[in-house]
Amino acid sequence: QVQLLESGGGLVQAGGSLTLSCAASGRTSSCDRIGWFRQAPGKEREFVASITWSFGLTNYANAVKGRFIISRDNAKNTVYLQMNSLKPEDTAAYFCACRPYSARGPVDLGGTWNVWGQGTQVTVSS
Repeated sequence: QVQLLESGGGLVQAGGSLTLSCAASGRTSSCDRIGWFRQAPGKEREFVASITWSFGLTNYANAVKGRFIISRDNAKNTVYLQMNSLKPEDTAAYFCACRPYSARGPVDLGGTWNVWGQGTQVTVSS
């Protein structure tokens, strides 16, 4: 089993930047890709971005495209989410997740991801 631990959340002003980290341990080879999701109070969880371990292929939600950058450091088993030009609507709990090789369907479908971290809070003030 793989374990995921997020860090790097905090309070930032609108227009600022923040970088989240997702440290993976255990059977990391079971993950085809690592992704970030977020959930704001009273809202459904939504896909943010993902990256494949092997080739570094990325996907982004339209809401963050051009502002967020996902990257990975295979040697450290860590995935990063660099968030720039933050907006108050980016305020949410951010979770990283593992998508197994056996998953089918769109990557933004939360049900196809089988291991989740505890989450880290990001708050953007206006």
